[in-house]
Amino acid sequence: MDKSKVKFGTSGIRGLVSDITDKLCYAYTLSFLAYLHEKKSIKAGSAVAVAGDLRDSTPQIMNAVAAAVTDAGYKIINAGLIPTPALTLYGIAEKIPTLMVTGSHIPDDRNGIKFNKPTGEVLKEDEQGILAQNPALTDSLFDGNEALLRSDYLPEITADIENQYIQRYLDFFPANVLTGLKIGIYQHSSVARELLPQIFKGLGANITNLGWSEQFISVDTEAIRPEDVVLVEQWSKEYSFDCIVSTDGDADRPLVSDENGEWLRGDVAGILVAQFLQADTVVTPVSSNSALEKSNSFAKVLRTRIGSPYVITAMQSITELKTVVGYEANGGFLLNTAVSLNGKTLSALPTRDAILIPLCLLSFAKQKACTISELLKTLPSRYTYSDRIKNFPTELSAAILATLQTENLQQNAAEIKRLFAAEIAAVCHIDNTDGVRIILDNDEVVHLRGSGNAPELRCYTEAASYQRAKELNQLCIKHMLNWNISE
Repeated sequence: MDKSKVKFGTSGIRGLVSDITDKLCYAYTLSFLAYLHEKKSIKAGSAVAVAGDLRDSTPQIMNAVAAAVTDAGYKIINAGLIPTPALTLYGIAEKIPTLMVTGSHIPDDRNGIKFNKPTGEVLKEDEQGILAQNPALTDSLFDGNEALLRSDYLPEITADIENQYIQRYLDFFPANVLTGLKIGIYQHSSVARELLPQIFKGLGANITNLGWSEQFISVDTEAIRPEDVVLVEQWSKEYSFDCIVSTDGDADRPLVSDENGEWLRGDVAGILVAQFLQADTVVTPVSSNSALEKSNSFAKVLRTRIGSPYVITAMQSITELKTVVGYEANGGFLLNTAVSLNGKTLSALPTRDAILIPLCLLSFAKQKACTISELLKTLPSRYTYSDRIKNFPTELSAAILATLQTENLQQNAAEIKRLFAAEIAAVCHIDNTDGVRIILDNDEVVHLRGSGNAPELRCYTEAASYQRAKELNQLCIKHMLNWNISE
């Protein structure tokens, strides 16, 4: 574990498939279980569940996880290929640990493992506890390439785990709440591609399945591929959908379009969902759209670093208010408390969930007798845009950010002006909560940070119009690439 390039990122361990050996997965799993035992969060002989996404490398990693669970004296449950929130929900209900094999939105040549305690996701302090373990490995289980000699550690799939997740939404939302709506389901290689039609059809929608792919597609809900922008426009014109719905690879982050074929930003959708659920408190990372505060809809708003562990930690710190929710700019929505509406209760699920977002948006729009685009117009006019530079060395990202993160605002502002020349307004504030968030005196925002999961530099921008937010983002990306070349 210490020698490997596969490390904890924003959410679980991630790395190149070529670096993720069976022996490494076995070691990480043993360390996770040893940590839980140390914390008295798991009993001898207890069950541990594993699931995965649709990447080619996932079954082998699931087998390695199962081997470690079995050899450590626990009972392995094979949840199959299901969404991350479905597995997490099952683990919380059964009070057992779960492990999700997924690389989420990153390309197919990478993968990873998300770890869940019986209460939900591992947090940052848990990561250190896991890494502090020193598991004993049985070398005779592996060949010279650190591959397991056996590939049969996984038992038969326990099918009702996925069904429990589907029923969660069929029970909470009114029957036929989506009747009369035409919904496109963009299936691609999402692990939820067969589950989504069941839920939407079960709530009365007229659905059309689209874009099934035999090859894994790395759909990033925060940096949407140009191909997916073209597809959503084409499908909307051809079918006249009220909405098109999709998710990333492990279905903890949604893609939702309006009726015009435009993908919604996750941080804007999150505000509307929080309003629909009548939340008291909203927790979201510092990169999310500031229309949240400007809407004056919530008793309390907390901002955190980017990543669900930080959002969860902040949600858990709130005890004085009844309904506490969180969301991220990538679209994942988290329930730290149960939510009650129309005499129905939705249990807490403190992990990112893709399914709740479109169901709430469509229900909210129907409640107000409007379209999704009209629903968006009820919020203050603040527009965000995000993009990334792929294969951008982590060391270079760190060097750029360090240059801009001194405590001297005047020095920082001068460096930012040097970097962007005269192409942005004057700097009035800098927030170093996560990366560098630069607030300009015309209320525009430029936010730079290195990815926690991949060698990428991410850029988030905010302005009074979508076009300006996009232009500002492209300007920022251009200067970062020039820095890459010149430095």
